[in-house]
Amino acid sequence: MAGRKVLIVYAHQEPNSFNGSLKTVAVEELSKQGCSVTVSDLYAMQFEPRATRNDIVGCLHNSDNFSYAVEATEAYKRGCLSNDLIEEQKKVQEADLLIFQFPLYWFSMPAIMKGWMDRVLVQGFAHDFPMCYDTDMSDFMSGDIRYILWPMQHGIMHFCGVKVLEPHICFAPEHVSEEKRKEMLIAWAQRLKTLWKEEPINCSAEWYFK
Repeated sequence: MAGRKVLIVYAHQEPNSFNGSLKTVAVEELSKQGCSVTVSDLYAMQFEPRATRNDIVGCLHNSDNFSYAVEATEAYKRGCLSNDLIEEQKKVQEADLLIFQFPLYWFSMPAIMKGWMDRVLVQGFAHDFPMCYDTDMSDFMSGDIRYILWPMQHGIMHFCGVKVLEPHICFAPEHVSEEKRKEMLIAWAQRLKTLWKEEPINCSAEWYFK
């Protein structure tokens, strides 16, 4: 549509790849339609995928106990995120359409694309926890943990022939009491005592999606 703005977040090392061709086709076709197309070519930009203290400019909100999620949120409020993040967020805000172009690596996006998600889509800018999924988080479940771990356990470990044990999950430790966190640590220590006796889980698709 004429006048619309499009952002293509593109992650592939080789311009002559099929992914590169798909990106080029999108740019050409959308431009013919009168769209303004911007491409964030993450490899060409040498986009930093690691979420670190360097993303916050100036003083930290809590220098004694660094929490990236908290610091990035506070920095966004103050306008103190690093310039590369501010630039990407501006592109997102201006876009009428977002296209993410990438190859699948190990059942997921390339690390550089995941890094873009981690660093750019900070709280306050992209979402406002607990108001997410277009509703109150307390009224919405993120889904069975087996589905979330499917890419790692099945798509990587099982693929490589590794026997996978039942995952040990500590749910939202930052949102529980100190006493509850101590209980979580104790439970992990207790499990470690008998870990060698455990049988691997069934990594078949049936186990994950039953």
